[in-house]
Amino acid sequence: MRGRYLEVTFRKGKPMAAYLYLPRRSGARSIKTESAGSGILVDFGPDGSVLGIEITSPQAITLDTINRVLHGLGQSAISAKEIAPLQAA
Repeated sequence: MRGRYLEVTFRKGKPMAAYLYLPRRSGARSIKTESAGSGILVDFGPDGSVLGIEITSPQAITLDTINRVLHGLGQSAISAKEIAPLQAA
């Protein structure tokens, strides 16, 4: 099982998209994706577990927005330090 981490894709020095990987079993695959509001998609595994959160509009997303989604999914809040790469450019 891996811990939570953020992966950010940049284009021309600006964040284009990001994916917040949540703790999961090795080899877990997404079978369902649901919208959690503007610019956020949530991936679920076959057992209904939350696998991760895709952030399709990183420039328009705030820490509060991400934490509201995490809270609604029964996950712990993310810190400003953890999402710092989204504000890097």
